[in-house]
Amino acid sequence: MAEINDREQPFVAHLIELRDRILRIVGAVLVVFLVLAPFANHVYSILAGPLLAHLPESSSMIAIDVASPFLTPFKLTLFLALFLTIPWTLYQLWAFVAPGLYKHERRLVMPLLVSSTVLFYAGMAFAYFVVFPLVFGFLVGVAPEGVEVMTDISRYLDFVITIFFAFGLAFEVPVATVLLVMVGVTTPESLREKRPYVIVGAFVLGMLLTPPDIISQTLLAIPVWLLFEVGVIASRYMIKRKEEAARASETLDDMESELDRAEADEQGLNRDV
Repeated sequence: MAEINDREQPFVAHLIELRDRILRIVGAVLVVFLVLAPFANHVYSILAGPLLAHLPESSSMIAIDVASPFLTPFKLTLFLALFLTIPWTLYQLWAFVAPGLYKHERRLVMPLLVSSTVLFYAGMAFAYFVVFPLVFGFLVGVAPEGVEVMTDISRYLDFVITIFFAFGLAFEVPVATVLLVMVGVTTPESLREKRPYVIVGAFVLGMLLTPPDIISQTLLAIPVWLLFEVGVIASRYMIKRKEEAARASETLDDMESELDRAEADEQGLNRDV
């Protein structure tokens, strides 16, 4: 009975810690949301900039639902708060699992967390500054004659949030590649052999995650392929460093063994004398 209670106590302690970490994440999101809330309309205007820049002068965005002009900017602000607090969220997750990791695993996880955060933000920035202008310019330009483009603000928000998530997650390909190699699931050589399949998969991914236009699909597929190549190069470098560290460790062990034998021989000579 005492053993059961001892096992239950650590489990309950882990649940309490997990609850505290989640509350800290929610609290940070809430604080950032409250700070940004007064600027919700201005934030939405910035997000709508790439579309408004390509709309004809006579066109504008519209709000179909009655509450959209009020709720949609706040919905955007909530998403923005979630995006901005990603580093804090990842840190809380890291702090929760770190005590159960080995030292060499902790050294590997922290760089992966930092790089995954930077890549996610890079994907969002690529979507906003490169993809949006090209996609909106194409979509507005191909509108049939006599059709006035007037996008609903709520549907526009859903569209761009989907694109942000798609490109943010797609830019995590190098991290996923390195992880697969480091845990032994595959090797850089095997990944290079599968390059044609990766390219096809990148275009299929672009087809599934982006709207049905060739521009956004291509603009997602090509970065995924290039980032895959970056991940293969990075994984080769990390494997090389791991092998060098292993060889250095073996050399150090051999030197220590030689030193131990030399000390033992010296002690034997001293006893003979």
